[in-house]
Amino acid sequence: MNTIRLGDEAPNFIAVSTEGKINFHKWLGDSWGILFSHPADYTPVCTTELGMVAKYKDEFERRNVKVIGLSIDSLESHLDWIKDINETQNVTVNFPIIADNDKSISELYDMIHINEHINNTVRSLFIIDPSKKIRLIITYPASTGRNFDEIIRTIDSLQLTEYHRVATPANWKNGDDCLIMPSVTNKEIEELFPKGHTTIKKYFKKTPQPNIS
Repeated sequence: MNTIRLGDEAPNFIAVSTEGKINFHKWLGDSWGILFSHPADYTPVCTTELGMVAKYKDEFERRNVKVIGLSIDSLESHLDWIKDINETQNVTVNFPIIADNDKSISELYDMIHINEHINNTVRSLFIIDPSKKIRLIITYPASTGRNFDEIIRTIDSLQLTEYHRVATPANWKNGDDCLIMPSVTNKEIEELFPKGHTTIKKYFKKTPQPNIS
């Protein structure tokens, strides 16, 4: 079984999904991506999660993020379960769900939790940047639904670091002050952060969030 680490290239694969055959890297294109697994179809926690992803679709698109789900259940099972998700969560599922019957993708991404059940994927989530590098990994137990507000928050933080050379402090929320990356020189600060900055320690400098006018 592979071990996936932050900074690794997200392994490519070809898969059957509820929206047709997908070559993962080609499907991502120049977008950021979220690949997330759910332990099994027809489970209550997963039903709420996939419904929530559908509700957050506009938020993901605003951030240039494509979302794709996966479990080891069949395509037929996925398609039938989607009817339940739409009905009970008052949504229309609007993203692909991969059918990983042979567990090849689950094993590629180390999603099988043998301490729980050999036939179930754990609730893993990967955020992937446009260069196909894995930037964040979160794994929840099967009984705990994901917090998609937190996932949006982490995407905002990752994109601020990628495009504006800032980090985000503990409990940061969109609109709060950011931290200037230590790699930014004093000479670069005035150019990169025209809103100004506050020096707390030589390694610890704050600035207003750069992408808010």
